[in-house]
Amino acid sequence: MNVNRIQNKKLDSNTARKIIEIVGGQGNPPEYGFQYFTAGLGVYLDTIDEEYLKSFIRDGGSAFKMIIGIYGGGKTHFLYCIRELAWEYDYITSYITLSPEQTPFHKLEQVYKAIVANLIYSQTPEELLSGYDRGIEAVIKKWYNEKYQELSAKLTGDTVLRELNTYASSMGPYESISFRNAVKEAFIALAEKREEDFTLIMQWLKGENPLKNMLKGFKIFEKIDKSTAFKMIRSLVQWVREIGYAGLIGLMDEAEQTPSMSSPQKGLLLNNLRELIDECGHANFKNTIWFYAVPDENFFEGRAQIYEALRQRVSTVFDTEINPTGVKIYLENIPTEPVELLEEIGEKLATIYKISYNVKFENDTLEKTIKNIAKAAYERKLEIGYKRLFVQNIIKAFHKLRKTGKSVTSEDIGM
Repeated sequence: MNVNRIQNKKLDSNTARKIIEIVGGQGNPPEYGFQYFTAGLGVYLDTIDEEYLKSFIRDGGSAFKMIIGIYGGGKTHFLYCIRELAWEYDYITSYITLSPEQTPFHKLEQVYKAIVANLIYSQTPEELLSGYDRGIEAVIKKWYNEKYQELSAKLTGDTVLRELNTYASSMGPYESISFRNAVKEAFIALAEKREEDFTLIMQWLKGENPLKNMLKGFKIFEKIDKSTAFKMIRSLVQWVREIGYAGLIGLMDEAEQTPSMSSPQKGLLLNNLRELIDECGHANFKNTIWFYAVPDENFFEGRAQIYEALRQRVSTVFDTEINPTGVKIYLENIPTEPVELLEEIGEKLATIYKISYNVKFENDTLEKTIKNIAKAAYERKLEIGYKRLFVQNIIKAFHKLRKTGKSVTSEDIGM
């Protein structure tokens, strides 16, 4: 990943402070600013860039990758890096957090809802840090506004409206006729300023399933449920491609481990995951790649046939040199030695911190502080993800260093 281009952008104190606040408080990467302290991921990201995003997915390919890393081990950071890369090639992305309660992968209709609710096109740093529009409604409005501006620059009056209608009516075909009709009618409703109709169609596109008789006039007859979810996802990708994006990049981040799920729910999850992997091998599932991030591989443990079927599909390991087509990406297998990696992250965070607080650190005390916290964090790697433990505590250490001017140990900050 070409982070140097991003890191060369001048970082102002306000943005730097927001980054430090999020990293030091939650230990999570901010939606913008993670680029400034990315380390060790280049070899993986460069391969994904070259092998997939640059041409294969854009040219009609599809793929599935499973990212494996412990909690606090950098999965979200990695997914954000992929999202940033995807935006450079004009993909639309959807980052969703999976959880048994809110977005259970064993309920595909809920996954569809999460995907369309989190669609995001390329955003500015200001938007990412202060809030931005996301979801299929925002995408449709952007699509309409751009088409309107394009046509109104060369046409006038009613001619613009007629051309907008003609354009929308030419969309498709998509696998789901109802999905095609919904995006067409939503576009035309915006053109004709029919706000209530637009809102109703949005409810259907978001998976809220309004009453059938309310949708008949728009020729929307299907219900979005577990039996139609994959069809709707395929249609979504087809539409995204037709309106000018390179494709759809799905980023799924498992928030909780699966032991809280019942056996039937776990079986459905595994079956849906297997089906998604199989979909990526079908000719009608184009211009998309899905990343599924999990803390471990324990959910493969079981004797049922479905466990074995899934194990076989994810048995290959992603290797940047000999097997970039492998499925499993182990974040712990990056080539940089762990403590050295933490020290590199610490140095980058120190740069952000100094901009944030307009302070200077004496080089020797800063270096000793970073080494102390990096070593202590890695020694506790079995207790918690040492990367999250490190970034949270290195910010605490910088606060103390700013106040005392003396190198900080793990004991000094109650680590």
